[in-house]
Amino acid sequence: MQLNLERPDYLYFLRGADGNGALVNDRRLQRSFVIAPNALVEDWPVHDAAAMVPSDLDALLALAPELLVLGTGAQQRFPPAVVMAACLQRGIGIEVMTNAAAARTYSVLAGEGRRVVAGFVFA
Repeated sequence: MQLNLERPDYLYFLRGADGNGALVNDRRLQRSFVIAPNALVEDWPVHDAAAMVPSDLDALLALAPELLVLGTGAQQRFPPAVVMAACLQRGIGIEVMTNAAAARTYSVLAGEGRRVVAGFVFA
């Protein structure tokens, strides 16, 4: 599925994602990354959501989101409770889903002008 909810003031557009990669602007990314409308962090060092630690969220939290979307690959895999709690203790919502669902959700929220940041995990 390709989404096209572009806003002229955004630098990065997530066109879609699956368990093998994502299309950001016109580039295919196949390594874990973090995206916000005006930021792209490539080579995010997370390869398994179930093995995440709270410090893995630093790259996402540095972008000052109101909501985090975590794409965990082809299958939904929740990070440990301590990772979820690290967001909730800061008053930041976190949604965990497959990469394809995360791409759709992120694109809609970004298109609405929400302060959303997404992390996509690739093994």
